[in-house]
Amino acid sequence: MNVLNPMKNAMSPRAQAQFTDDDTRLAAVRTRDARADGHFFYSVATTGVYCYPSCAARPALRQNIAFHATREAAHRAGFRACKRCRPDLPPRAEREASLIASACRIIETSLEPLPLADLAAQANISAYHFHRMFRRVTGVTPQAYAGAHRQSRVQSHLAEGAGVTEAIYQAGFNSSGRFYEAADDMLGMTPSRYRAGGQGETIRFAYGESCLGVVLVAAADRGLCAILIGRDRQELLRDLAQRFPNAALTAAGAEFADWVGQVVTLVDNPRQDQAFDLPLDIRGTAFQRRVWQELRAIPPGETRTYGEVAAQLGKPSAVRAVARACGANALAVAIPCHRVIAADGGLRGYRWGIERKRQLIARESGA
Repeated sequence: MNVLNPMKNAMSPRAQAQFTDDDTRLAAVRTRDARADGHFFYSVATTGVYCYPSCAARPALRQNIAFHATREAAHRAGFRACKRCRPDLPPRAEREASLIASACRIIETSLEPLPLADLAAQANISAYHFHRMFRRVTGVTPQAYAGAHRQSRVQSHLAEGAGVTEAIYQAGFNSSGRFYEAADDMLGMTPSRYRAGGQGETIRFAYGESCLGVVLVAAADRGLCAILIGRDRQELLRDLAQRFPNAALTAAGAEFADWVGQVVTLVDNPRQDQAFDLPLDIRGTAFQRRVWQELRAIPPGETRTYGEVAAQLGKPSAVRAVARACGANALAVAIPCHRVIAADGGLRGYRWGIERKRQLIARESGA
């Protein structure tokens, strides 16, 4: 997990362009728009102070307000910094992000989970306010962040070939018992199975033909582990081999025909997903599995934005992480990542092609 960027709340050039005239600047002051902080300042003639646009001070009359491009310009005009919003310091959002970034680095370098009180003390604020600030900036609690970072370390060590016991202690678990209690949620499978990349498994596969092209259906002992859609059978098989580099891939026999038939029916008629009852072997991180579970709760014919899915998970800032989880989905249509769209309604980022995504949504909506 990457350390937070303290500038994550900085505005884009497009957002900055919204505050280039007095009307838009005044609107930002009236609405206390924190996005404008640092991009201009305003002063009040009757108080002699200058402020950030988001300052919570009592609104001033328009004739008493002047705008300044920089804090230095406000100083030269004879105004002093407001003691409430402290415009002589970086914007509050930037200060908070920097403070929380420091806390994240402490969490990431600690081999043991740190009590909330200790983290708050190092930030020099109360535990209550630290917890609220951490969640506001990162979208998760300090405990959840620490757990996700340890999960990332476990996965990294296992993927690099470390033994399970070595990975346990390198990730900061002080006992194997605690690790194995959390392992299924963290990895979606046993640690040795995750590390092996399918080693020792036999994965059967077969092809079907759908209205969207060739469908590759693959299954391990626990159920379907991949539903891939494309135009070329060999390309789909290479994709399967990359997902399970150490597994034995074998063409399925005639007994697989019913499963392939059900999958093709689902692809051709995605509204029938509620009737799809084949077992799924869902493999992924804890966060990916939470996202995929949320996707399966979206009714056919409806869509959600990446932001709405993130908010439903209680992580409104994790929009990109949700998008990456959708891209990592190996079970096309069965886990309906095609029902997730961009905030502007655009059909972005579908692993099996935008046109297939468009067709699936159209079929579900009856268009």
